[in-house]
Amino acid sequence: MSATAAKAGRAAKDPDGRMSLGQHLIELRNRAMIAAAGIIVAAIGGWFLQPFVWDALSAPIHALADSRNATLNYPSLTAAFDLRMQLTLYIGLVISSPLWLYEIFAFLTPGLTGKEKRYIFGFFFSAVPLFLGGCAFGWYVAPHIVTLFASFAPEQDASILNAGDYLTFMLKLILAVGVAFVTPVFIVLLNMMGIISAASIIKAWRWAVLGSIIFAALATPSTDVVSMLILAVPLVLLYFAAAAFTWVHDKRKNRAAANLDAELAT
Repeated sequence: MSATAAKAGRAAKDPDGRMSLGQHLIELRNRAMIAAAGIIVAAIGGWFLQPFVWDALSAPIHALADSRNATLNYPSLTAAFDLRMQLTLYIGLVISSPLWLYEIFAFLTPGLTGKEKRYIFGFFFSAVPLFLGGCAFGWYVAPHIVTLFASFAPEQDASILNAGDYLTFMLKLILAVGVAFVTPVFIVLLNMMGIISAASIIKAWRWAVLGSIIFAALATPSTDVVSMLILAVPLVLLYFAAAAFTWVHDKRKNRAAANLDAELAT
């Protein structure tokens, strides 16, 4: 069977262009494999970057060594190698973020109409800088959090930190802030897919503000309020920007539906 005949056969089986559950799962598998391959390729380059990244991540502990007895500990023979591999993988995850973010959006866009699919590039080109910007902000606040937590240890005691646990804490914090920054983009995408409405998004603004403040308080447990507001304010503004976009989208969608009903009634 030729490719044209096969395509015609698929169209005959599915005249509306909809995908079955099995086809969705196959597409999910294929896109996940592409994203995984991109992360692995980026991780290869990350192997050469990880010494510099680790020096920067561990700098707060070395700075604390001047004022108190703080050091990183490798509890097993393979701990240092495991740490390098873990850090390499995370570097690959950040570097390949444009690829796997695109694969996520491309997997979700079949739920959009033909006109709405044009926004895929807008989603992509906004999600990537937001994610990277969030990671950069997490990188900025992480040393302050380390200094704060280390200050709770009595000065006469030694802080012997497991290097693997320290790395996991730092990387999860950085990635969590990155994901928080890109969440409003997914809110808009879910709205355009018809999963959530603009009314429900706007109605939940109090919970969004409270959640942003709580997240900022956990991510920046500093004694001053300024550090918390620096993170909370952008999150709140991004949420309201997403709410405004979805409101305009739903308004246009409802107007188009009303015009169509009026034409059918005549």
